[in-house]
Amino acid sequence: MTVKTLLEKAAKYEIEPYKKVRNLPATHVPYTGAPQKHSLDSEKLILIVDPFSSNTFYYEFAMADIDHAEKLPSLVNSEGESVTMVRIWVRKGSLAVRATPFVVEDTRQKMKEAGIPHGWLIKEDNGI
Repeated sequence: MTVKTLLEKAAKYEIEPYKKVRNLPATHVPYTGAPQKHSLDSEKLILIVDPFSSNTFYYEFAMADIDHAEKLPSLVNSEGESVTMVRIWVRKGSLAVRATPFVVEDTRQKMKEAGIPHGWLIKEDNGI
């Protein structure tokens, strides 16, 4: 076998070599999560912090404010679904959005259904 044949048959490793990128911590802040395209604005990135959690939140960043990204190991849930995770470095002083989605519900009704007394959360004698 020639050296050329051995090189052609070599397996590709999925590990990327570490690349030192200038002094990012001095000028940027890292954020980790699952990246998603913004549904309305192609100049923005959505970063879902804990994609398999029922109590998660997400960040919205302008693409122009992200100067470096690192691919992290994917997350896999118990059903075998996987999601790509990244660490992005966002320029300090940039404007971003942090949002927590929730379902609007009548909490008093939910508490009543759960058998939690009304006065436990809200004291009726204080006028609320």
